[in-house]
Amino acid sequence: MEDKRFARQTLLPEVGPIGQERLHKASVFLVGCGGLASSAAYYLVSAGIGRIGIADDDCVEISNLNRQILHTTSRIGMPKVESAQKALEALHPALTVQALACRLTSVETLMEMLDGYDIVIDCTDNYAARYLINEACIRLDKPWVYASVSGFEGQAMTIVPGRGPCYRCLYPSNPADATKSAEPAIGVTPGIMGIIQSAEAIKFILGAGTLLMGRMLFVDLLEMSVSEFNVPRNEDCPACGDA
Repeated sequence: MEDKRFARQTLLPEVGPIGQERLHKASVFLVGCGGLASSAAYYLVSAGIGRIGIADDDCVEISNLNRQILHTTSRIGMPKVESAQKALEALHPALTVQALACRLTSVETLMEMLDGYDIVIDCTDNYAARYLINEACIRLDKPWVYASVSGFEGQAMTIVPGRGPCYRCLYPSNPADATKSAEPAIGVTPGIMGIIQSAEAIKFILGAGTLLMGRMLFVDLLEMSVSEFNVPRNEDCPACGDA
């Protein structure tokens, strides 16, 4: 049955039986359980990733449902990680899901969560959480895939400690206005950016293609354009610099 489930992708030379086995043995941790995580998690599980970790302390609200396709109307009020676990296990019952209904409070706490996972996907919506992810992944020498969205626009970059710039090389300090209200959101944008994140994680596990390492990808869905710019590593970076 499992061979039939993944038969089409094992035809790809980048996957094959050996690559499929790598995917089965791989583990991915998603920080956050909203719009980015919805599409990222679905496609990671669809590809055969064997173990998924997911952390979020929110419950499903009706306002989530225009973009957070892991959740349903019947699960409004349920913890998001519990809702996500139900959806992902329904898609692939052999999957192992570690669902953590908790808030990120410290780098040390996050490091405990991420221990044993191969790669991390940032599905948060704020700079403070991303700085925590960045610091934890640098200490653990663990790759992670960043993405953010606003309206019809999104951006993504893959960060591999020791091999390219980190998140603080890109944003040395928090540029956000603490009083800013929630970003306007339409579901297709986090959907597409989450898929890009899952593609990066799958490529990393397979050792295939070229990662978005040191490259920021921009997607503008209104103009239907994609562009990128290089992000240099800051040798004086307080997180990953040589000092």
